[in-house]
Amino acid sequence: MVLMLIMCGFLEFYRLKIIANGVRDAAQEAIMITVNDNYANVYHGVREGYSGGYQPNNGGFKYSVDKGNVLSKMDKILGTKVESGRHVKYTGGVLEYSISDLSVTARNAPLAPGTPENEQRFEIDAIVTLKVPVQFAGKRLPEMKIRLKVQAGYIEVF
Repeated sequence: MVLMLIMCGFLEFYRLKIIANGVRDAAQEAIMITVNDNYANVYHGVREGYSGGYQPNNGGFKYSVDKGNVLSKMDKILGTKVESGRHVKYTGGVLEYSISDLSVTARNAPLAPGTPENEQRFEIDAIVTLKVPVQFAGKRLPEMKIRLKVQAGYIEVF
């Protein structure tokens, strides 16, 4: 009986770990899509030897970064739907997890830095809250609530 309880604990632990890794990977993919969507904005800077989201504007450059809609991209990847302000996933009619409180930050590279190799590059960070109901031995325990942070950036190749 004790061995069965230990095995149930390990299975629940790995279930939580698999869900968290899946959501983190989906957030990473959504952020990478957003970074790639900014390619046209970043390209002008790459031609000049640094990466940054700027567009030519009347003889100069203007800041041009689009944070995109990361949650809608995550919804497509994970198959979640919006319910009461949260993005939820059900399995067999039972809540598997919910995602909320997305925060997206875009950090642009400086325009024409003196030493490009040591400067900030174009990056987008996302922080999202994941809540997963936990059950053990047929009892409902407090839900697992974690903040996942993912980051993607644009690196010039040449």
